[in-house]
Amino acid sequence: MFSNDRNIESIGQLVEIVKHYIGLQKEYAKLDVVDKIVRLLTAVTIISVISLLLMLCLIYLSFAVAYALEPAVGDVMAFVIIAGFYFLLLILCVLFRHQWIERPLVHFLANILLDANDSDNIG
Repeated sequence: MFSNDRNIESIGQLVEIVKHYIGLQKEYAKLDVVDKIVRLLTAVTIISVISLLLMLCLIYLSFAVAYALEPAVGDVMAFVIIAGFYFLLLILCVLFRHQWIERPLVHFLANILLDANDSDNIG
């Protein structure tokens, strides 16, 4: 009653469809991982280039400010003032590292690695 040829053929087709679906899901997962890695590497590269250019600008700007302060406070004191400013900036970065560095970085990585679109595509 239950084992006629039509039922066996339907079960065979269902198994083939499930195998095909699992293969497609594996392929989708691979492509999704590659997409996220590429997006992450692109962001890291862009941030690195911008940071390098910003550091070069800050170096030249620091020398310009030091030489501008030189007539008022003297050679050495102008550079000490600039160094003190950067030391103060370092202390502020250490004190507010959670707000300024860690939280934005966590949100950025969460947005890349845990796409909101993934929940739509899973089911």
